[in-house]
Amino acid sequence: MKKIIAVASFTAVLLASCTPKVSTATTPTGPATSTAEQIAQGKTIFENSCGRCHKLPDPTKHSSVQWVGIMNAMAPKAKLTDEQHQWVYDYIVSVKK
Repeated sequence: MKKIIAVASFTAVLLASCTPKVSTATTPTGPATSTAEQIAQGKTIFENSCGRCHKLPDPTKHSSVQWVGIMNAMAPKAKLTDEQHQWVYDYIVSVKK
């Protein structure tokens, strides 16, 4: 009986660890929703937080849709709040090509 319980428990843990993780990534809203002051703050955050770990990417090298994915991957690493995430995104997409 103990073996059955142990096998059942192991199976449950194994199955739980194989389930897809819930994504908590945020999607910045469409057109810039930030004020000019917040966009300026986004530029500062972009330069300081992103530039701390790697060379800054050229904002014009990616589309706004591509930046959503990039930002969703990088914002948690930079420990950005949701507001800061939005401000940086709005700054990046505001840069003219």
